[in-house]
Amino acid sequence: MSDIFLYNTKTRQQEAFVPIHEGGVSIYSCGPTVYHYAHIGNLRAYVFADVLRRMFVQSGFSVKHVINITDVGHLVGDGDMGEDKLETGAKREGKTAWDIAKFYTDAFFVDLDALNIPRDAYLFPRATENIPEQITLIKTLEEKGFTYKTSDGIYFDTSKFPRYTDLAKLDIEGLQSGARIEENTEKKNITDFALWKFSPKETVRHMEWDSPWGKGFPGWHIECSAMSEKYLGKHFDIHTGGIDHIPVHHTNEIAQSEGAHNETYVNYWMHVNFLNDKDGKMAKSSGDFLRLQTLINEKINPLAYRYYLLTTHYRSEISFSFESLRGSQEAYNKLFSWCAHYKETTGTISEKYKADFKRMIGDDVNTPQAIALIWTLMKDYGVSATDKYATILYFDEVLGLGLKNATRLELHVSDEVKKLLEERDKARINKNFAESDRLRNEIANHGFVVKDTPNGQELETK
Repeated sequence: MSDIFLYNTKTRQQEAFVPIHEGGVSIYSCGPTVYHYAHIGNLRAYVFADVLRRMFVQSGFSVKHVINITDVGHLVGDGDMGEDKLETGAKREGKTAWDIAKFYTDAFFVDLDALNIPRDAYLFPRATENIPEQITLIKTLEEKGFTYKTSDGIYFDTSKFPRYTDLAKLDIEGLQSGARIEENTEKKNITDFALWKFSPKETVRHMEWDSPWGKGFPGWHIECSAMSEKYLGKHFDIHTGGIDHIPVHHTNEIAQSEGAHNETYVNYWMHVNFLNDKDGKMAKSSGDFLRLQTLINEKINPLAYRYYLLTTHYRSEISFSFESLRGSQEAYNKLFSWCAHYKETTGTISEKYKADFKRMIGDDVNTPQAIALIWTLMKDYGVSATDKYATILYFDEVLGLGLKNATRLELHVSDEVKKLLEERDKARINKNFAESDRLRNEIANHGFVVKDTPNGQELETK
């Protein structure tokens, strides 16, 4: 019986995880469209994906995990009309779309590094490097009668795929009644979507390829179907992404892949909820959005941001505020500082807390409970400090907070504070506790917290 239970968007219920191949798990996570920096809401999905991967690794699974790089085909507005986001970025910055893709892919990797998401644990295929695979898949769909041609591209006929509405529980009639004026009038159905877009006449795009249907570029959705098949197979275990992908992008992926191969595409669909700023869902459309570097400029540790994300379940919304983030950073710093004290020690993992942690993290990746368990452990006088440290490092194999690298900061202590410490030490030896407390408060006025340990007084910054 599996001890890992996951909420499956496809069935709208939590299910025991049963892998397709015993001992292994295959995961595909929708990656960034690299026309701009990732905002901190985008990054929530990758922190979740990393915790999911780490959970399986700790449970003894071999994991093959793909995060794609969308560097072509994602149009402004997320539909089939408008300009490619990469081309838009090129115009914005006076560069080529290829330059834009490289620059923002590299920037994305910098963010992953800062969040302790190890790049060598993933495959990062790029859409532009897998054009032949996408053309092959479109040809398969064409041969099976799922496609038709319009003046601007090759489209998937969703009426030919009866299960189209299943993932998102779509109301097609409702969509039709609310259709926008700018909807493509050549589409047979409002939900039909582009597989291949033709390059505009008398226009040379930075990114375009020859195809059996004419020069152009792939649609946004086809890349994920083609690349997941290439790297994970036609049928794999888990697909993750933001909840905004449910009604269109992931629904279209299922239609393409299952239409082409007539077999189940993905067993478990897992979706991460929004991180909202004061104006609602965080987005890049205004051009004014929060990057990880924005947090760093505000002296927020990226791993404190990771900690902050993990204090809320991945399926719940987060209402972002700097006040709550700084509260998380204070808690993270306290934990980090405590771990630094015991870095060179050897302890034994508590079997009780290990079992509690595995139960919590196996319960649909319940990171808030796992974070709370850390602080329960810290207050447990029945567990030695060294055993606490060993147990917390076990937790951190999944949480990824970098606690094994905790180091004590070198403090610059003035001669005045050193003298106060000497006086306090004498007061403690003489059991003059009132004077000891007074000196503690005076030291605090200089920006330090003094702690009494078996090794004597130790200082930390406030």
